[in-house]
Amino acid sequence: MIMPRLLSPHELATLLILLHSPAQVANTNPNLEALRAERLIEAVSMTAPSPSSEYRLTEQGNAVLRRLGVA
Repeated sequence: MIMPRLLSPHELATLLILLHSPAQVANTNPNLEALRAERLIEAVSMTAPSPSSEYRLTEQGNAVLRRLGVA
């Protein structure tokens, strides 16, 4: 997988929180949309993201964390 851009520290932190404690990520977190655009996370409770959506890592998101040695 080729990552099209570098992730910000806040985006990486959001990935880590989603890995370990997804319920602690607020749906208003501004990093969610950027991570969705990179296909590193996906909404799981609805077909389209909404204020009640929950998010989880995709295989690409897990691969990024594995390459960093944290997953």
